Amino acid sequence: MNLSRIFIERPVATLMLVLAMVLFGALAYKQLPVNDLPQVDFPTLRIDASLPGANPETMANTVAMPLERQLSTVPGIESMSSQSSQGSTRITLQFELARDIDSAAQDVQTAIAQAARNLPAGMDPPQLRKINPADAAILYLALSAERLPLTELDAIADARVAQRLSGMSGVAQVLVFGSQKYALRLYLDPAKLQQRGLSFPDVIQAVQSANANLPSGTLDGASRAYSVKSPVSLANAEDFGNIIVAYKDGVALRVKDLGRTEDSVENDKTRTWYNGTRAIVLAVQRQPGANTVEVAERIRAMLPQIEADLPDGVSIQVHFDRSLFVKDTLHEVNFTLVLAMILVILVIFAFLHNLRATLIAALVLPSSLLGTFAFMHLAGYSLNNLSLMAIILAIGFVVDDAVVVIENITRHLDMGKSRYQAALDGAQEIGFTVVSMTISLAAVFLPILFMGGMIGRLFEEFAISIAVAVLLSGIVALTLTPMLCARGLSHEALNNPLSRGFEAGFQRFHDFYGDTLRASMRHRGAMLLLSAAVLGGMVWLAGQVKQGFIPRVDSGMIFASIQYPEGIPFEELSIRQQRIADIVQKHPAVAGLMSSAGQAGGGITGSNVGRLVIRLAPRDTRIGADEVIDELRAATRKISGVNVTLQNPASINVGSLIASSDYQLTLKSSDFDALKTAAAAVEKRLDEVPLLIDVNSNLELRNPELRVVLDPVQSARLGISAQQVQQTLYDALGGRRVSEIYGVDDQYTVSLKILPEAQLNPAIIGQLPLRTAAGELTRLDAVAKVEPGVGPIAVYHYGQQPAVTLSFNLAPGASLNAALDAALAAANEVLPAEVSAELTGAAQKFQESTVTLPLLLLFTVLIIYMVLAVLYEHLGHPLTILTALPLAGFGALLVLLLMGEELNIFSFVGLILLVGLVKKNGIMMIDFALTRQRAGMSAEDAIVEASLVRLRPIMMTTLSTIVATLPIAIGFGAGAEARRPLGIAVVGGLLFSQFLTLYITPTFYVSMARMEAAIKRWRARHA
Repeated sequence: MNLSRIFIERPVATLMLVLAMVLFGALAYKQLPVNDLPQVDFPTLRIDASLPGANPETMANTVAMPLERQLSTVPGIESMSSQSSQGSTRITLQFELARDIDSAAQDVQTAIAQAARNLPAGMDPPQLRKINPADAAILYLALSAERLPLTELDAIADARVAQRLSGMSGVAQVLVFGSQKYALRLYLDPAKLQQRGLSFPDVIQAVQSANANLPSGTLDGASRAYSVKSPVSLANAEDFGNIIVAYKDGVALRVKDLGRTEDSVENDKTRTWYNGTRAIVLAVQRQPGANTVEVAERIRAMLPQIEADLPDGVSIQVHFDRSLFVKDTLHEVNFTLVLAMILVILVIFAFLHNLRATLIAALVLPSSLLGTFAFMHLAGYSLNNLSLMAIILAIGFVVDDAVVVIENITRHLDMGKSRYQAALDGAQEIGFTVVSMTISLAAVFLPILFMGGMIGRLFEEFAISIAVAVLLSGIVALTLTPMLCARGLSHEALNNPLSRGFEAGFQRFHDFYGDTLRASMRHRGAMLLLSAAVLGGMVWLAGQVKQGFIPRVDSGMIFASIQYPEGIPFEELSIRQQRIADIVQKHPAVAGLMSSAGQAGGGITGSNVGRLVIRLAPRDTRIGADEVIDELRAATRKISGVNVTLQNPASINVGSLIASSDYQLTLKSSDFDALKTAAAAVEKRLDEVPLLIDVNSNLELRNPELRVVLDPVQSARLGISAQQVQQTLYDALGGRRVSEIYGVDDQYTVSLKILPEAQLNPAIIGQLPLRTAAGELTRLDAVAKVEPGVGPIAVYHYGQQPAVTLSFNLAPGASLNAALDAALAAANEVLPAEVSAELTGAAQKFQESTVTLPLLLLFTVLIIYMVLAVLYEHLGHPLTILTALPLAGFGALLVLLLMGEELNIFSFVGLILLVGLVKKNGIMMIDFALTRQRAGMSAEDAIVEASLVRLRPIMMTTLSTIVATLPIAIGFGAGAEARRPLGIAVVGGLLFSQFLTLYITPTFYVSMARMEAAIKRWRARHA
């Protein structure tokens, strides 16, 4: 059956079908969204609960634990972690990738409702949010003003900028860092309360009664209806200061007589700066699937209009725009794409010496690639690093099928046949080979689709895009290519010194190959031993190459986490934060700096933590990001009393835990005392591991505390309960919300606390007024004593158990697998039986990948074997074809080792790609040899002739793939760090396997044929 006949006979229909595919592909290309990576959604939910004034242990015991108990019943949870700090708890739930996030959110909301009865009375309901750890902000915007108060700037940022941006198409949410929302504070003097015989509940009741905001109803009169307006609610500090709390001796005692009222902010323990100036920073996140470049460009185009509507002196500056890196990356990839096409066409031309034949082969490129873009549009894919890398790699082998067809048709032309007959006979003869190569190469990517998990999601677009390109190239090679050859192919080659020289050189190589191939046939045992040695070498190299996970790219941004001593006053922390920011900003590679202190937004950061978001200068004007990190690490290491950890953020975040370093080891135990002791021992031990740097623990137990110890006898005598004492402490120190101010477009908190100057002396706790059962006033020190101590800044749980997470980075040049093995081994050396250790976050995902990726590779080989077995209806020939795999694996690993590159998920995909590429040479040899054997040749003569006849297309197809991949392997431009390992693996594997395959595959073919003949003779004798 000749698959190409109908297309050769109907040229107009063939041309129109291909032109339709090209047209739809061109239209689709313009509509594809542009992102840096494919959209990977990790179904994650976050629950935030707050109880102002509650210490971390109280939050953990009374808020986190009741919620965790109910949440543990929700199906599909992969990990559950919580962090409880002063007044707040955050619980993060990461679900299995197959779990529907909307269904999970409903189940979680039900669990929260069930846990509500066990939560502290008066606490606001916990807030549930859907998040995706893989999402990173595409824009950081800094708002600053020379003359406006920060509270007014915050209102502008929230109501007039953030809300406007949130409503734009493609924007998911806008996070606010360093919020300074207005609030009114009522500061009371405990001494004045005592003197006037008043307690905190007296003041709170007076404030709440004076500022009621209740509906009043309507009055139906005789001729009209009236709406009744209640007394106007209080609006400012003066109004609240004039509230009458009580009358003493006929004199009104007002709030201002007991302290003072003061305009302030909701959270006065947070500050954010942009380039040294106080600012409000907005982080814009895009919606899943939205075009990063389009969204960022729309926002930037809107900013001048937004800024024009703001008060004079308010400016909006773009701190970081991720779309610029995406555009730079895609520009480099597009350049690589064009370069690869040119190089491939030059290779084809060099071998064919025929301009028409080269043009016919080159037409496969636009038709199959544009057809792939049409499919990507239908599938909802985007133009990103991985999908475009798939297109670049496809360039190298989508022309292979056409080259094989053209070369075979040319051979028939040289026999004296007409173009029409040569096209018919050549296409029919080579048709099965093309189908075999196409199907087996496309089948390589099937296992990735069924893999699932993070790697399966990440590489889905890559696998399908390249598989579609391969299938389309095979279709075009059997339809358009023979049709064009039948009408335009000429067997006259160019005759010039360059072509004659190339042909003479190739003929000498051809003759040399023929002589050495026949010699290798006489030493088949040595060739088989060489194959075994290469296989052993490949296994050895696999243990020598550095292993990594997701490659880091220089995106022009660096994150820094700064840990200060526990108990540091916030003012002192702010001063130190600015000093560190000054040091960082003086580095010549730093172009912009966002600095935040305390709980500045975007996560629970803690009261002794600062953060930096560092924007680097353009890549061509500075050193690399990793070098900048090394220099900044050295500069900040000189500062005593702080721990600065710098990170080049990963391309995609796969963990749900908040951490200051790249990798995490989490310790768990129900015995918290044992956990504390073990955590300190493990941290010390990890510090001694040379493969690890920046080791730090989230367990901080030296936060100064004052513990109120109740005297049960005295408190019972006075009728004062423990709950009353706790409530008094909360009223005095918790920043309790006692009322609201209702504005035109927002409402603002009114909170109560003792005077800041009164808080300077810890003895003030004993002076807090309490009312006895008899109605008399006494002091807290009459029923309790205050003892100093230390406690945790935050309490962490992982899987409902108390947990401590140790974070660390890799030392320069360290292999990730070796570092993680060393970390686990070091931890297990000192851990007691009641404490367990496990890798979490990116370290856990890497650990899982070390199992799944080798299995994926084996499964890919099995799939290819099965496909080839079906195509050849033979169990032995697929084994012969697959003998090239160890050679390619050895070459890939050797070059990765020599180039100092990692075996990460990108280079591993390169290995999987090699499985499909290197077997093409074997297919071309085996197909021709089987044809010759059926014509009566011996197996040895048939494979020798097949190898010599197919040498030209084998060299053409392999070299075209190498030159197409070479720009990726060289790695230049933005994002090259991610692409380079894959390119190196492919080029190294093809270079090494190319020449050995020419000898080892024929040797195995003959050995298998002789083995098969021996088996037949044995069966005949024993029949």
